Amino acid sequence: MRRMQSVCGGAGWWWRAVAWWGAVVLGHLVTRGSAGLLDTNPGLAYNFYRTTCPSAEATVKTITSQQVAANPALAGRLLRLHFHDCFVQGCDASILLDTTTPPNEKSAGPNGSVGGYEVIDAIKTQLEKTCPGVVSCADIIALAARDAVSYQFPSSLWQVETGRRDGPSSLASNTGALPSFSAGFNALVQSFAAQGLDVGDLVALSGAHTIGKASCSSVTPRLYQGNATSVDPLLDPTLATVLMSKCPNNPSSSSSTVDLDGNTPLKFDGTYYTNLQNKRGLLASDAALMQNAAAVTIVNDLTNPYKFYAAFSMSMKKMGRINVLTTKNNKGKIRAQCRAP
Repeated sequence: MRRMQSVCGGAGWWWRAVAWWGAVVLGHLVTRGSAGLLDTNPGLAYNFYRTTCPSAEATVKTITSQQVAANPALAGRLLRLHFHDCFVQGCDASILLDTTTPPNEKSAGPNGSVGGYEVIDAIKTQLEKTCPGVVSCADIIALAARDAVSYQFPSSLWQVETGRRDGPSSLASNTGALPSFSAGFNALVQSFAAQGLDVGDLVALSGAHTIGKASCSSVTPRLYQGNATSVDPLLDPTLATVLMSKCPNNPSSSSSTVDLDGNTPLKFDGTYYTNLQNKRGLLASDAALMQNAAAVTIVNDLTNPYKFYAAFSMSMKKMGRINVLTTKNNKGKIRAQCRAP
């Protein structure tokens, strides 16, 4: 109850909580009515482990909540982990593998800022004690991402289908499927379309940038050209000044990080879209959303946080279905250890 009050704020927390529950329900209803990836049945289901491991989802939620309570930054890392897993050969936990020959996904440049692996390890260790050989690492990633983001809310922010199985390989060369932080709008659309996702999904899932951090190396191209200062005209000058103080123009700063949302960096809300309207999106790929009329319309709509939650819920369900391995398609396996094939 204390957490709900702190999130919803003040004496009106109860009515805000009711409004929140309504928004979540709406989001779930919208999700079920969506097209595209949701038109098919890939072999996933809600509460897939109901009989084989009844405590699976509760175990994931308990461990994830404990970890996020101790380190709130994990919410952004686990969400990013899920995204980067699904965009590279599907939601198959390939990003977790520590195989070294050939180089794995984890070692690739785009995944350098991904984290939360230790949370997945802790969950898997506990589940193998309770239900050995039953719960996949791919499902653990999907559930942990949801529970990490939802920790600050009175209800889960989106529903998660389960039943994924784990893939056998991980290749750094496949990470080219990930959208670049410097991508323009057309490149972003193409990257998402390759996964069965549309412009609405692109804008909604970009809202994940309301939490988490980015490396200075992904920001400095908007601030400098060579040794000279050259601020991207699509970047608010005041924000550019702040960023230059945190990411100076020298190689030693490239590994430093900055908040993706400087206003409410740990709060999952619609501020990201207000930032976009004011040229305060951190990455070039964020600013690119404001260069297309259809995307701008969606951005404007999602400044309403409840509409954002509903849209994000729908798009996360779609993303969670990308090229899944299941018993239905007779692919994948259940790893005993998430880091080993």
